[in-house]
Amino acid sequence: MPSAAPATPSATGSSPARPPGTSAASLEAGFPDAGNTGPRVRLTPKSTGNLSVRTDGAVIRGQDITGSLDVYANDVTVIDSRITSTNWWGVNLRPGYHGLRVLHSTITAIPGKGPDNGGVNYAVSNMGTSSIEVGWCDISVFGNALSMGQGYLHDNYVHGLVPFRNNGGEWQHTDAVISGGGNRGKLVIRHNTLLNPVAVDRGASAAVGLFADTGHVTDAVIDDNLLAGGAYALYGGGDGATGITVTDNVFSTRYHPGSGFYGPVAAWNAGGSGNVWRGNRFSDGTAVTPEPAG
Repeated sequence: MPSAAPATPSATGSSPARPPGTSAASLEAGFPDAGNTGPRVRLTPKSTGNLSVRTDGAVIRGQDITGSLDVYANDVTVIDSRITSTNWWGVNLRPGYHGLRVLHSTITAIPGKGPDNGGVNYAVSNMGTSSIEVGWCDISVFGNALSMGQGYLHDNYVHGLVPFRNNGGEWQHTDAVISGGGNRGKLVIRHNTLLNPVAVDRGASAAVGLFADTGHVTDAVIDDNLLAGGAYALYGGGDGATGITVTDNVFSTRYHPGSGFYGPVAAWNAGGSGNVWRGNRFSDGTAVTPEPAG
């Protein structure tokens, strides 16, 4: 669980860098939205309840599923489907398995009907032994929507996160993408729309949260995304983070003037081996310059 957000900003904007004739709307154009994510086919309703998938190579295609998928198998593909869950997760890959792909699907939940005091936690969770792919998906409601230390997350529209108090009575932290550190594989987050509209006094954490909860954060790429909301839009992994590249992202100010409530980025380790910060800007074209982690 990420720690509480600090109360002071940790990033600044430098001189405006917007090319002549551009606008906030034009810089935010072209990122994933409801019109280019989710299923591409007519769906077949299937009221399954919570389903365990145990067949290697299974393909779940064109289904409108009321329930969740718990994957105990290798190389499972979920494609052109809709999952409406009231479970802890929408799709969960269990430890010891690999090769999950979730593509062109809608993954959502029913607010107030989940098991965590009415809340739901993870749209897609990778507890497995290798990278998984999540692409072209429309994802909403879940508190920590995409939860993994390794994976290829691309062309997704993550929005409408719903805050809730967990079973302990505390506001659950919310993140569009969250990694707890200690990962052994690579995490690539490329060309997604990652929005966290939740208020900070109701648990908002980040649009992308790289946290050293279970070990140092290493080997992550955050490239060409539209980020907005959270306490900070991006948590960069902290003092021990290495091999983190953050390039050509747009930090939208649609929820807060600083993109996140306190600012665009916190916990960036500028001196970490292999860490790169380049081409990141606010939606008005102003460059985003992080302060050192502390």
